Amino acid sequence: MPVKVELTPPDISDYEAGNTGISYYTTFDSGEPGPHILINAVTHGNELCGAITVDFLFRHNVRPTRGQLSLGFANYMAYQNFNPAAPKASRYVDEDFNRLWSHDVLNGPRDSVELRRARELRPFIETVDFLLDLHSMQQACPALILSGPLAKGRALASGVGYPAHIVSDIGHAAGKRMRDYGAFSDPDSPKNALLVECGQHWEADSAVVSLETTLRFLRHLNAIEPAFAAAHLPAAPPAPQCFIEVTEAVTVRSPEFSFTQPFRGMEVIPKAGDIIGHDGDTPLCAPYDDCVLIMPSQRLYPGQTAVRLGRFLDGPTP
Repeated sequence: MPVKVELTPPDISDYEAGNTGISYYTTFDSGEPGPHILINAVTHGNELCGAITVDFLFRHNVRPTRGQLSLGFANYMAYQNFNPAAPKASRYVDEDFNRLWSHDVLNGPRDSVELRRARELRPFIETVDFLLDLHSMQQACPALILSGPLAKGRALASGVGYPAHIVSDIGHAAGKRMRDYGAFSDPDSPKNALLVECGQHWEADSAVVSLETTLRFLRHLNAIEPAFAAAHLPAAPPAPQCFIEVTEAVTVRSPEFSFTQPFRGMEVIPKAGDIIGHDGDTPLCAPYDDCVLIMPSQRLYPGQTAVRLGRFLDGPTP
């Protein structure tokens, strides 16, 4: 079945020069004390909603009221390869940019287009106090924030107040995400990061979620004019949030991995022991009652995350 692409990728070529010495990264300084905030787009080249949001911030001349605000396009090389006739093909050039953010990988001997870009960005990312990384998903699934495993990430997601599902997780066996890099994963550091999954990659609503999350993030940090945020946010308050703790990220081990149903995400498996899928001859079973399926993947290759299994929590701390 052909994939329907409802979004038009903006032309980002005007932002190539930036002002940071790193292509496609621009920093605006308020001249007032405050944190360095980064709104980061196209970690994956086929995730259009973030590019649309960052382009919106540029076009509306959004400037920080305190500290610094940076706007960036991470894997612009993959984004430039996006073709609506083959929209799945431009996730990356050589490898997943969001699995490279560990010191071992960044300091190691490997080489790729994405690794060179990550090494270029690394010193800049280390100056960031608050990161919002804008993503979208393979499946048509409710939007969610990935807050990381720490209480500080859950508290930041709660403060932003949107979207409704907050998922506390440790990431992927295949490699570390940018939101988990360095001080973002240090419980004693005030630096903090969120990754928001805004909906299915090319659905129009993903761009709406991306912009709303970004404006609420910046407003929560007192970094933009409240009147500007209010003018571009819904008048009605967002839905109440719920917290989900990921207890296991299921890694594919067999090339014969399959799910028992075409899961899209956020399905609740009612009983412990219910079979969710098979990894070769090994059944994958729900480990507890009311097990939530987080972002089941269509890329079921050995070494990749098939699905994350989660349980509901009552609030921002387990």
